[in-house]
Formats: sequence, C-alpha cells, structure tokens
Amino acid sequence: MRNDSLLTVEGLQTHFFTEEGVVRAVDGVTLSVRPGETLGLVGESGCGKTVTALSILRLIPDPPGRIVGGTISFDGRDLLRLPEEEIRKIRGSSISMIFQEPMTSLNPVFTVGEQVAEGIRHHQKVSRREAWDRAIEGLRRVKIADPVRRVREYPHQLSGGMRQRVMIAMALALGPRLLIADEPTTALDVTIQAQILELLLGLQEEMKMAVMLITHDLGVIAETADRVLVMYAGRVVEEAVVKDLFDNPLHPYTQGLLESLPRLEAGKGGRRLTAIPGLVPNLLELPVGCKFAPRCSKAVGECWPTEPELREIRPGHWARCILA
Repeated sequence: MRNDSLLTVEGLQTHFFTEEGVVRAVDGVTLSVRPGETLGLVGESGCGKTVTALSILRLIPDPPGRIVGGTISFDGRDLLRLPEEEIRKIRGSSISMIFQEPMTSLNPVFTVGEQVAEGIRHHQKVSRREAWDRAIEGLRRVKIADPVRRVREYPHQLSGGMRQRVMIAMALALGPRLLIADEPTTALDVTIQAQILELLLGLQEEMKMAVMLITHDLGVIAETADRVLVMYAGRVVEEAVVKDLFDNPLHPYTQGLLESLPRLEAGKGGRRLTAIPGLVPNLLELPVGCKFAPRCSKAVGECWPTEPELREIRPGHWARCILA
C-alpha cells in the first residue's frame, strides 16, 4: 500500500444480516487511490463493487447492512470513526459520487437547477442567487447547451445523456478531490457513452481530481483507467496497471472476462467468444476454498480446501490464485 494515497481502504468487510443468513457482500477488500489517478473497479454484477463505494461514503443502509471490519482513510482521516455530522461535510464536497441511474437519482419534482444549487448551499454559505449562478456555470462546464434555459427544466424533460451530465455537474459543483463514478454510462447508447467518458476525463484533468470508476465494461477500463482491481464474490482477485492486466492477466477469472470480450475478427472466421461457465456463487453459501474454483477450468485439488491469499506475483501485479 502506497503511503502517498488520497484514499486507503484496508480489509473492508461489509455484511448484510438477513433472515436467510449473513451476506458477505464485501469481504476483506484492500485498495488505494492516489491523487489524480483513475482506479478502475471491475467485475460481474453482485461482486461487491457498488457496496464498496457506498461503504467508503458510509451510505450502507443499517439495518440490514453494516461495516463489520477494516479501515477507510481519506486524506489521513479515518472515515469510519468520524461522527455523522463530519461525514456529511465530506460527502459531496471532498468525495462525490455519480450513481448508476440518473432518472432515479434526480428528484422529479424539482428543476435540475434547484437540485444542483441545493448541494452548493448545503455545504457553503452562499446566497440563492450565487448558488443558482453556479448551477448554470456547472451545466455549462459539463457542456449542456443553453444552460440558462436548462436549469429551469425538470429531469423528465431531458434526455438520458443530459440527465447524466446534470449528475456530473452536481457531483463536481464543490470541486471534490475524489469522484466515485458508479457505472456512469450503463443506460446510455454507445455514442453518448463515449461523450460522457471524454467529458469525465477532461474534467478530471482540469480539476486535478482522482476518480474511482466502477464498471463491468472492460472496454471502458482500457480507455480510461490507470490501475484496475478485478472483484469476484466480494473479494479482490487481481490488481495491476491496466496495460499489464490486459497484456498478461494472471487470474483465471480475469482471463475469462477478457476472453469473453468481442473482437472484430470474431465474425470473420476468427475465434468464438468464450463464456465463463456456471453462475456467480450465492453469497450466503460460498465455497470453502477459492471462490472461483467451481467455475474454473484450471482448478486443481489445492484450490478447494483453502482460499488463496492475494499476493504480489511481480512488481505491482497482485493475484489471488495458487497457479499464478
């Protein structure tokens, strides 16, 4: 773990206590984000990516969820020990988050300008007029045309891409040092996805902020991230610089994800897409040893009784696999 990190998460455990049993949604995640870098968090739905992000901001609903172990340090402060009043000051100002669905994240009965301005007034003692002017400037920054008119419109009057731009404007209104973007392009068509990613990268460079990008799309990771963590069943199974991960993946799960990516030559007599067999394990009934072993074509006898540690195979490249 680098000591120059802006955000450091060590051994994070977030569990949900249900009538059926304990769901270990995040089970021992360790990660760090350095100032100005983009960290990609990738994996299938249900692997714990979003719960990790919500844990960092202490937004886990209790009950049924609870952070039961680990530490989260941001700029030298232990976020898990801060009183609720202090963590509220950090949310939206020092750390902001863009959520998956802009239509459900925006309030349908308020104009987008009111919603952007509300966050500014919540954190800073400014007049309504100043907050409104800054909301207009925020929409202009995210390249929404005619922001003076758009601030008076409601979310349903905007396209999906424009609603996502409003969410970005809200998240960046107070100049955060860390932006957590949770599947920021999932519900958008391909051309709008590219525009949103280009916008995020441009704003990141302009504002000198760090970004934690959560996605299931390895193509997005390849285009935007500096480092990447691959998650499976609530655990990190591989971590590396992006180029190293794509050139030489060490964990069979990462290899499976990359093999499942479509290639242009696939439809011209090239290789067929390879699916990862089986299903993501039930977090209530996880296997004893390696959590990926039941789906792994390379599994050997040693994979079943004991879960492997996440270890550094070569400088800066970590994997949770005895065969790595």
